[in-house]
Amino acid sequence: MTDSLTIALAQLNPTVGDVEGNLARLRRARAEAATLGAGLMVGGELAVAGYPPEDLVLKAAFLDRIERTVSALAAETALGGPAMLIGAPWRVEGRLYNAALLLEAGQVAAVTRKHELPNYGVFDEVRVFAAGPLPEPIIFQGLRLGTMVCEDMWFPPVTKALKEAGADLLLVLNGSPFEFDKPDVRMGLARERVAEAGLPLAYVNLIGGQDELVFDGDSFVLAADGGLRVRAASWEERVVPTRWRRANGSWTCDQGETTHPPEGLEAVYRALVTGLRDYVGKNGFPGVVIGLSGGIDSALTAAIAVDALGAERVLLVVMPSPYTSRESLEDADATAALLGARLDTVSIGPAMDAFDGMLADLFAGRESDATEENIQARARALTLMAISNKFGHMLLTTGNKSEMSVGYATIYGDMCGGYSVLKDVYKTTVFDLARWRNGACPPGALGPEGPVMPERVITKPPSAELKPDQTDQDTLPPYPELDAILQGLVEEERSVEEVVALGFERETVRRVWRMLDRAEYKRRQAPPGVKITHRAFGRDRRYPITNRFTDLV
Repeated sequence: MTDSLTIALAQLNPTVGDVEGNLARLRRARAEAATLGAGLMVGGELAVAGYPPEDLVLKAAFLDRIERTVSALAAETALGGPAMLIGAPWRVEGRLYNAALLLEAGQVAAVTRKHELPNYGVFDEVRVFAAGPLPEPIIFQGLRLGTMVCEDMWFPPVTKALKEAGADLLLVLNGSPFEFDKPDVRMGLARERVAEAGLPLAYVNLIGGQDELVFDGDSFVLAADGGLRVRAASWEERVVPTRWRRANGSWTCDQGETTHPPEGLEAVYRALVTGLRDYVGKNGFPGVVIGLSGGIDSALTAAIAVDALGAERVLLVVMPSPYTSRESLEDADATAALLGARLDTVSIGPAMDAFDGMLADLFAGRESDATEENIQARARALTLMAISNKFGHMLLTTGNKSEMSVGYATIYGDMCGGYSVLKDVYKTTVFDLARWRNGACPPGALGPEGPVMPERVITKPPSAELKPDQTDQDTLPPYPELDAILQGLVEEERSVEEVVALGFERETVRRVWRMLDRAEYKRRQAPPGVKITHRAFGRDRRYPITNRFTDLV
């Protein structure tokens, strides 16, 4: 039995399905843990498979490969160096579990199966995993390690069972996605479990982007009294040593590095950068192409892209029509110059003329309306997709959550693309992020340290510029009012009457509700994008397209 132990927390960025690559990451982390004197390295939830693997775990060939590679990794522990506690999908007696595996002395020495399976929001583990029994501690060098997998920490039963079984400390393997207030939520829950058990707790999270989810890391250790002993830097792949000692029959962790996570707009911005960087990188795109309008949404999208990928991998295209203002062209030029990115110009005037001629006979006698506006948006989409096909760059859409909520977007037009950076960002937050980025540069950003767009881009009235003198507020309520109403209808699932009771005009709320309801079919066809709120469109908020329920009375 030992009286001291160094446990290395491996905060890693796996890729779903890349079993060999993920094992290589774990090997490198283990080698680094060895240089830190660690006897045990702990990784994140399902780090072998990547998280969330979704229906990949229904493929027997995928599970076979995981078991072979884990067995090979376990064999390496017979040659010395740290043992490993890692997450993987694992079959036990014909059933599949989300598991934590102890690799020690050349074998898989212990298996802890996740007990609490999340089945809400973006999580649907119940459909692919079996729930494990209440776990018992894993014995390692005389310590009784109370091992939990992510959601097991969210509720008291697993902690209670481990405490009653004599656990010395709690170890939590996590795949906890970022939301704007998630760090405080995690820390609060961890402190509740510590208070209930009277035991110290080490929490290890993943980092990186996986489709719409982003993981911020923020791994930490709490003492038995809830005090913070270690906190790893967010948004960085790290192997962090934690030094543990036995005193008076209890285990304590020495004070180590504590890095406070970024908050507010910086945290959101870094989430957007991380999500885009990993979506492009993990899917093998050489870069991205963006239609730059001179407006704030496309400027912010371009800034995030340059910060994530570097200016040399971002191709910007301005596509003027007869309704494009001189100011918009100037602002697009200035934005591209500030970002140091290539800007090309392709006029859509000839395409508009061609469509007018093609449809003249069919549309004879009918007034121009949204049809002609949408043709412009779709001509731009066709142009951008042609550039994407020719150069291999993925097309980014630039719409925000406010527009997608109410359908203020053209399907197969400005909604066209492979990824939507601002999909879960309301317009008021777009303004806030643009102002923040113009005055600050986040760590690791590949873009300029100074401003990324002219001030006029932020201050001028937003406009689609699809007809003369058009502004967004011709169609929509002012964005601060619209976003506040949407907060009630979308994030909080309030009724129309409940939102009216908050102080908004009844007819305005009714109009927003109708637009929200009618736009479901558009949102269903929108590209994926970074999730930063509790109720992102897609896997969080799932409404039927064909739906006759009405909240209007």
